Amino acid sequence: MDWRAATSALLKWYGVAARPLPWRENPTPYRVWLSEIMLQQTRIEAVKGYFARFLEAFPSIEALAAADEATLLKTWEGLGYYSRARNLKAAAQEIVARGAFPETPEELAKLPGIGPYTAAAVASIAFNRPAVAVDGNVLRVLSRLCGRTLTRPEATSLLAPRIPEGTASLFTQAWMELGEVLCIPNGTPSCLLCPLAPHCQALREGTVANLPEPVPKKARRIELRTVFLLRHQNRIAIRQRPARGLLAGLWEFPGTDGTLSRAQARSLLEQWGLGKLPSHALHVLPPAKHIFTHVEWQMTCYEARVPCAAQNFTWATLQELTQKYPIPTAFQAIKNQIS
Repeated sequence: MDWRAATSALLKWYGVAARPLPWRENPTPYRVWLSEIMLQQTRIEAVKGYFARFLEAFPSIEALAAADEATLLKTWEGLGYYSRARNLKAAAQEIVARGAFPETPEELAKLPGIGPYTAAAVASIAFNRPAVAVDGNVLRVLSRLCGRTLTRPEATSLLAPRIPEGTASLFTQAWMELGEVLCIPNGTPSCLLCPLAPHCQALREGTVANLPEPVPKKARRIELRTVFLLRHQNRIAIRQRPARGLLAGLWEFPGTDGTLSRAQARSLLEQWGLGKLPSHALHVLPPAKHIFTHVEWQMTCYEARVPCAAQNFTWATLQELTQKYPIPTAFQAIKNQIS
């Protein structure tokens, strides 16, 4: 394959077709790094709004380093994978302490929450360093281009010697963009519009739809839970999750493992010190489901107005739920019942 011609065609295409994404408008290291962290396992359209709100709350790396954790997590609420937000703050504190943003992949990879891909992406996009960032999009494009499923090390080795001098930032973004808008994973790739079509072996052999070969997914573990929307006067019961583990430190609606019947649920509420409930005071809500990476919660949901406000819960107003306490998307179905 003529890599020089292919690279030239790709960069020319990107110069015309690049989408006007918010983090591309002013690609400072802070903005590039923030966008790369937010985009991990999250769609671009979902990130756009969060990116703007996050920068409004924390306009500089110094502001992020000094952020109150509750405010930080509330600003991140709904993006998921909350360890990303905590790692952002920890990394910001290290960067402020050292007095400058690290520029090389090797130095960037030493920061919390930054792996090899993110380190290479930030180094190349923000600092124009000749680093190769191979995400799923780039790996797919290269696999189709070469006509076989490549590993990340193979893809990295292919691209590393082919970065035109002085164009690392554009080079990295062009490969990513091609995989996001034309050489897509699901549906029909737009091969007729692809600048690399003349060089694509999979297109010539009719194997585009088969590459790269899918990796078998590990089955998720199913966990059954019972969750309660508990009201007392104009307040709602919530509690903070443990400092370690899934959704660490975030706030949740009270619940327990397993699927409880109405009678079992009423008994549990009494054990929690919420008072004796008549049978008609406990209402069944629609069941809910939330999928994490390796775990799926299947939730039985109840709502009740309770006579007592037990001290082992925090009783929050609707305004406080909206503005103060970070409640993860796992409980969105319960939040939707609040009015």
